[in-house]
Formats: sequence, C-alpha cells, structure tokens
Amino acid sequence: MTEFLGHLHHYAVEVLPSLAAGFFISGIINEFVPTAIINRYLGKKGIMPIIYTTIAGIILPVCCIGSLPVAVGLRKKGVALGPVLAFLVATPATSVTAVIVTWRLLGLGFTLYLCSTVIVMGLILGLIGNTIKAGKMRVDADICPNCATGVGEHNHEVKTLPARIRSIFVYSFIEQPREMGLEIAVGLLLAAAVASVTPIQNIVRNHLAGGLGYIFSLLFGMVMYICSTASVPMVDAFVTSGMNTGAGLVLLLVGPITSYGTILVLKKEFGAKVLALYLFVIAVVSLTAGYLYTILF
Repeated sequence: MTEFLGHLHHYAVEVLPSLAAGFFISGIINEFVPTAIINRYLGKKGIMPIIYTTIAGIILPVCCIGSLPVAVGLRKKGVALGPVLAFLVATPATSVTAVIVTWRLLGLGFTLYLCSTVIVMGLILGLIGNTIKAGKMRVDADICPNCATGVGEHNHEVKTLPARIRSIFVYSFIEQPREMGLEIAVGLLLAAAVASVTPIQNIVRNHLAGGLGYIFSLLFGMVMYICSTASVPMVDAFVTSGMNTGAGLVLLLVGPITSYGTILVLKKEFGAKVLALYLFVIAVVSLTAGYLYTILF
C-alpha cells in the first residue's frame, strides 16, 4: 500500500500541474473559437476539408461523446463522409491537456510522433471515406445533451471581458473536471497499480515487451475506453514496467478513439460497412505507427 500511495503521489505531482494548464488553455479555445469557424471551410471538395476537420479535431476541447453531435450536424449540412470520419478520429485522440501531459511524461519526441500519427490516420480515413456513399444522417440530440449545440458556440449578445474570463474559468475548472475528472482519477489509480503491484509488473515485463504487447494494446484499447488525458499516466506506467513503447503508442491511439458511444453511433447512422472501415483503418495505422516508432526511435 505504501508503494502504491508513493506512485500515486508521483503521478499526481507530475500530471496535475500540466492538467491544470491544459484545462485553462482548453477554456480559452472554447471561449474564443466558435464552431462556425469550422463550418465555414468545409463546403469545398478534395483533401482540404479533411485537413481542416483533422486539425480542428486536434485543437478543439471536445470529449469523444461531445464530438458525435458536432459530426452529425456537419454531415447533415452536407459535409462529405471523409471529413466527418477524420473529425471523429482526431477529436478524442488528442486534446490540449493530453498533449501537455504526454509531453511531460513521455517526452517531446513521442508527443510529436503521436500527433503526426493522428493527422495521418485522419487523412487516410477521410480520403477512403470520401469514396463511400452514405445516406443522410438524422440528428439525435440524446447522444450528448450537454454538447448537442456544438463546440464553443455562444449566444449573439456581446459578452464583456469579465464575463468571458468567468466563462473561461467555469469551463476550465468546473465543466471539464466534472466531465472527465472521474476518468482521469481512474487513470491515475490504474497507473499507480501497474507501477506498484509486482505481479502486474512481471506480466508486463515478461509478456508485453515484444509483439504480444501490440495485440494486448489493440484489444485492450478497443474493449476499455479511457479518455486521451487519463490514458497517458497508465501507458507511462506500462512502458516503465517494460511494455514496448510502440505498443504504448497503440494504446494511446486506440483507447480514446474507439469509445462505445462512437461505435454505436457509427453503426446506427452510417451502417456496419463504415464502422468496419473505421475500426480497420484505426487498427492498421495504429499498429504500423507503433512498430515504426520502435524501429525509428
């Protein structure tokens, strides 16, 4: 228990300052970057809308469930399937908070490689998605009642500077912790358990250092959803205990992207074919990127 508490304290000290900074930056983005900016550039054909939605998905502070009504709304407005799928990949895979925490725990090189992989994954899935004909979607606000109006959309009244500052702090340190605080706490507890429980360390060291680590990360990531920020300490604990770093990358990618909500909505609104394509591309790109990382670095 003492060792567990020691590791928990270590991860709390390492993560919480970066987490607070990430929450604050996300609050600024949420206040000053309305969804209208995204919609403005998605009416064109070709690769540019895919690039726009991928980059927007990376920087916008949206949970995986919160991205679903946004994607549904974009599709209903006539946006092609490709950019919508790219948005659904990029949004949960990264966030400002997750990037900062990843940088702090796993290093700048790993963080840049992770973000680059998300962009490549979004582009591949988007380009393939543009070749598929999908029927019109119907909006289901029940997917995420608190997010159904979109990201960063505000009323038309002019807000004073004190009101904007108040909105930033409310979103940063009340709404976001309430939305993902439990998952982050679970992630820290799992990380401390992996780092302190000897049998788990032995399993990781003896069985997940090689190729089996990739299969474990792929299956574990698809079965157990943890948000991008909460998964970072857990992956760091796995890697510290002996897991292949490339396999850790796979877990960081697959876990946040393949939430149950996303899978169910894709199946319901787009059909089994699109869902199968979505999961296949995620699996192939994640495994390839993880393997290349071990070779290159």
